[in-house]
Amino acid sequence: MNEQELAQIQANVNLAIDQLGPLSDVDFGLNRESVEWVEGFIERQRSRTDFDLEQIGVLVGVLGSFLGACIVAATGGSWHRSDDDGWGVLLPDGSTAFPFAKVRKQFRDGVEEGESIAGFYRIAVDFIATGKLREAREGGAGSADRHAT
Repeated sequence: MNEQELAQIQANVNLAIDQLGPLSDVDFGLNRESVEWVEGFIERQRSRTDFDLEQIGVLVGVLGSFLGACIVAATGGSWHRSDDDGWGVLLPDGSTAFPFAKVRKQFRDGVEEGESIAGFYRIAVDFIATGKLREAREGGAGSADRHAT
């Protein structure tokens, strides 16, 4: 792993918390409510008359880092770098979520086109990381025994 890139991701997370927390009306941190607030923030940026999709690289980096850190905090996952796909969050079930790509898609297409970072977070945390999505795909046969706590 590239420690310098991981340090930049953490710096981005800190920047998001420091800059967006005071603007929000939630207990801003690595939690679901903050992801939902950031989704609204992205939509508000998209509706600005001076919004330029070509100029959002830094914002995608900051918000993608924040979204990924929220997923790590909720799932116990970890940052993982793939040669093909770049940085993502390796989830406990072995899947990888790509928060930077999702943030960029929401900026590009918006929630009206189905690109929701809050939905992405919910699916990653509540279904993929827990194995519930795999259980549903496999029909649930015997899966309760494999995932008993």
